[in-house]
Amino acid sequence: MKKIYALLILALGCMSYSYAQESVSGIVLSDTEKVPVPGVSVYIKGEPKGAVTTDFDGNFKIKVQQTQGVLVFSYVGFKTKEVSFSAPQKLTVSLAEEVSTLNEVVVVGYGSQKRSDVTGAIGSVKSENFNKGVVANAGQLIQGKVAGVNVIAASGEPGASQDIIIRGVGSLRSGTTPLYVVDGFALDNSGTGVASNPLNFINPQDIESIEVLKDASASAIYGSRAANGVIVITTKKGSKGQNKINLSITSGYSSLANKVDVFSADEFRKQVAAVNGTLQDGGANTNWQDELTRTGVSQNVNLSMSGGTEKSTYAASLGVDNQEGVLRNSDLKRYSGRLNLNQKALNDKFSVAFNMTATKLENSRPDARGIVGNMLTMNPTDAVYVNGQPNTNLSNDILNPLISERIYSDETNNNRILANISPSYEFIKGLTYKFNLGVDYSMSERDIQVLPYTSATNTTLGSLNNVMTTNNNVLYENTLTYNFTKGVHNFTVLAGQSYQKIQVNQKSYNLSGFPDNGVEPKNQIETASERTTQSSSAVENELQSFFGRLNYGFDNKYLLTATMRADGSSKFGKNNRYGYFPSVALGWNITKEDFLAESETVNNLKLRASWGQTGSQEIPSKITKASYTESNTGYDTYPLDPSATDLGGYPYGSIYTRLANPNIQWEVSTQTNIGLDFSLFNNRLSGTVDYFNKVSENILLEVAPVDPIQPTSKYWTNIPDMQIKNHGIEVALDYSSDKTRDFSYSIGGNVSFTNNKVENSPYKILTTGGAQGGGQSGATINGVLNGQPIGSFYMLEFTGIGANGLNQFADTNGDGQILDNDRVVAGSALPDYIYAFYLNFKYKNIDLGFNFNGAGGNKIYNHVAMTSFNRGNLANSFNTTDRASEFLNESSTNSNTVSTRYLEDGSFLRLNNATLGYNLSPKLIGLDNVMDNIRLSVTGQNLFVITKYSGYDPEINTGTSVGDIQSFGIDYFSYPRSRTIVFGLNAAF
Repeated sequence: MKKIYALLILALGCMSYSYAQESVSGIVLSDTEKVPVPGVSVYIKGEPKGAVTTDFDGNFKIKVQQTQGVLVFSYVGFKTKEVSFSAPQKLTVSLAEEVSTLNEVVVVGYGSQKRSDVTGAIGSVKSENFNKGVVANAGQLIQGKVAGVNVIAASGEPGASQDIIIRGVGSLRSGTTPLYVVDGFALDNSGTGVASNPLNFINPQDIESIEVLKDASASAIYGSRAANGVIVITTKKGSKGQNKINLSITSGYSSLANKVDVFSADEFRKQVAAVNGTLQDGGANTNWQDELTRTGVSQNVNLSMSGGTEKSTYAASLGVDNQEGVLRNSDLKRYSGRLNLNQKALNDKFSVAFNMTATKLENSRPDARGIVGNMLTMNPTDAVYVNGQPNTNLSNDILNPLISERIYSDETNNNRILANISPSYEFIKGLTYKFNLGVDYSMSERDIQVLPYTSATNTTLGSLNNVMTTNNNVLYENTLTYNFTKGVHNFTVLAGQSYQKIQVNQKSYNLSGFPDNGVEPKNQIETASERTTQSSSAVENELQSFFGRLNYGFDNKYLLTATMRADGSSKFGKNNRYGYFPSVALGWNITKEDFLAESETVNNLKLRASWGQTGSQEIPSKITKASYTESNTGYDTYPLDPSATDLGGYPYGSIYTRLANPNIQWEVSTQTNIGLDFSLFNNRLSGTVDYFNKVSENILLEVAPVDPIQPTSKYWTNIPDMQIKNHGIEVALDYSSDKTRDFSYSIGGNVSFTNNKVENSPYKILTTGGAQGGGQSGATINGVLNGQPIGSFYMLEFTGIGANGLNQFADTNGDGQILDNDRVVAGSALPDYIYAFYLNFKYKNIDLGFNFNGAGGNKIYNHVAMTSFNRGNLANSFNTTDRASEFLNESSTNSNTVSTRYLEDGSFLRLNNATLGYNLSPKLIGLDNVMDNIRLSVTGQNLFVITKYSGYDPEINTGTSVGDIQSFGIDYFSYPRSRTIVFGLNAAF
């Protein structure tokens, strides 16, 4: 009985305690404008799970279980404030705005700095400013977001490879790829076995920020791999006292954004007759662009959790992403998991950070070039189906593309783990040692197969190409950092050592001649009847590095940054194994001077200047060493056996396939930069202006020897005196209205002007792009010419059709003949300028944003038009555009010669992204005790493009090369881009 009474007394006590709960209410105002601030998070200190948010009028009310305590007020763009209370009480709280981005932390190589202390040219994009929608990789997140950075996708394929060009093209062999660093780990994407973008393995929703290190001062700390710039990716981490769960779900629908204006069936019949061609009329009316594309459906589900205490924080996520392209059998599936842990101990002197990302990637790719060619050239009078089955009796004995889709497949499965652990210990105040151990392991298998198929007009032997690739990248780093202040002097000294070892192994085999028994070739390799070809390769590269950096600040006014890195690479010969890459930068915070210290107009004004050198080691392995093979042809053998009657009886001899060259040196890029950062009018208007000059020397190429008597046809060397120069201006501006009002807006943008030129080249032209097929294979389209930009189009100047119905070209040298020496430079594939701008609007809980990007001054060679849209094809019942009938007197036998006839303006303006969002208060639907926020959104991607280019899309970069020199600006039947509408739901708990 006593126990029962005790329980009753306890229950009554609890009830009385609950009934005794008090509340604290009030209003939150901005410190400067004294207007209400909606959306402010209010919670009892130490109890963030019970947070409430202020309403549209800045009002809040929170229940408290104690009569006294501390409330915490936090909101993006304002300083967090703690206020004591005595319940019941009504408070009026003023929040001060954060001082623009001056206190923003920017991640740099091997550390971080406040934006106000940065002396280099660094572009930073935070997660809230990333491009929205269906996104496969980090490059898509920052397209148009950073001045001087041009992001170009190779095609419209899901997760397509990209060219990210930072301040112009500065190399030939290594292309434009920057170095990617993820959470302190430098990636190697050269041999992952993935045909699409190797960065697809990182879930974009796991990324917190992306920094682009543009000038040598910022990037020289990465030395030999920083000639094309550095992109530093930082993933999301947990925060103390904030336990969060976030669920996001999106669904996207993609369709062909633009159609090429080929003839309809009725137009086709008239046009074939008009050129006196042979019409093969199938009696149908088919739009092959509609028939061979689809509405691609994409889904993304991402669940993340984060939180922590004073001693430890965590962040974890799981993601599933399934993207469909507009071409069938074009899919990208990603299953990802990420874990970040941070732990402190020993009075916070010892800490450990752990990051791990694990991804399974499944990539299906169609024969895009063949499909696009069929979409544009197939006879529109042919029926797609006959009696419900694909038509097997098409014009010109073409195999029905629907059958081609069924029998062709290109599938890659990739498993990749990126993990690193970084313990650190502070020996004395400011002196910290850090060890970083990381591994990036990738394993992929790619099967390209064609099923056997036989019809009355077509026979296809089954075939299989299997490629297995493993890439093992291990990193060991030791750094020592010392931060100390003495009076007005502030120092940060960094010293470090790094060792990285990369092993790439690849095995492949080709089989053909499989039986048509309903079993895929990859599942019955033993049945192949044709000869098997096999190959394997193994590459091991090592990079040993020593580096140091000094940051010095005097009275927060005058800044100095000096770095030095020494890199030793196994790719180079014994005579030049090490390269040395210094840099120095100065900064002047002018607003710290007395004459501006009290200015209410100029809030920040900083002048920066830097000089430095970076390198490129992106050359094939082993090229400094001699290589041999055996041969018994020509002069490679000698008839030691007098009875031998032919070469089959001669012995094999050893011959060179590559000469040793231990003197090969690093490519070196020397860059100077002068920049100005400013903020005006209470930080409403901010911006940067930069001038840069980058000169690349010691250009590495594989070239033909001048002396015709050489044991090999080509050899690797540094080209003496050859230079690639890039100089230009970058401007970025941003303006934001008062964020505390019901209606606010922001507007901004950037523009970059870059002049690219090759000087002192000993070659008349190094071909970067050549024609393919159509009787023109190998004909030069563009290349590297002395005194001209990389990717300059070098061709005959088309002047029209002559009386004989054939092409006419300008006789530029006046010798009365049309020969190769009449070719002219007719523009460049590289744009003279790139630009982007945005408009963001917000009214209470509704927001609307637009992102535009564009380029100008570049040309595109329409290889599709040269190959397909000509009078001869039309006369033979292949579809074309009105290009084929542009000249009434043109002969059907006229050749499709490489010329300016197919060169078009590549300038464009694109509405890249538009998003409409609504933040639904959980309180409105009775879920305020469960959720913190609900966001609904709809996003449109690639909504329109303004351009004169007649192809699918003016952003052309097919990723091809000639002699390992990258091509630019040639449209080789590129995978067309899509227009996408994405619906999103984000719930925060």
